[in-house]
Amino acid sequence: MRHEDIMLILAFLAAYLIGSINSAIIVSKIMLHDDIRKYGSGNAGATNALRTLGKKGAIPVVIGDLLKAVIAILFAKLICSDSSLAVYIAGIGVVLGHNFPIYFGFRGGKGVATLVGAVTGIYPPVALLCFGVWFVMLMVSHYVSLSSMVAGCCFPVFTLISPKVNGSTPFVVFSFVIAVLLIYTHRKNIER
Repeated sequence: MRHEDIMLILAFLAAYLIGSINSAIIVSKIMLHDDIRKYGSGNAGATNALRTLGKKGAIPVVIGDLLKAVIAILFAKLICSDSSLAVYIAGIGVVLGHNFPIYFGFRGGKGVATLVGAVTGIYPPVALLCFGVWFVMLMVSHYVSLSSMVAGCCFPVFTLISPKVNGSTPFVVFSFVIAVLLIYTHRKNIER
């Protein structure tokens, strides 16, 4: 196996393990002395943290979810000599870690804040566009899950029309994989 391949695998595994550190579960154990997955929607993410713990609990959850993604991306850049493929692989790894955390029985959050952190670490302008779509949808619909799904589906569209990244096949593939993963994690919301 080539050295580059080993480093890509290491970037993915490190990102997955970093992503598995679930801020909502940790904060709820500190504030409630219990697991947040027993409350509200049963989800270990920022929206359920806001409903269950209020702003005081949700803010550190959002910050933690954003930071772990940025750290995973920076680590991938560091060990893979700024390889663009490594950051996309790390982006997928950190979101998968958040959604299916090895430390918490593979039951995590939906990955929205972690996804925002990953995209911000890779290419901030696209993250800003997606945030704009999310905010407008939230103001119109008042549904966080719907806003997240619409913004996530806009991610590949913004990637395809962005002159800076539309020629990057790995980034386009990354955007579609993330959009599909986001829809998958919101499947119960879609059914409702």
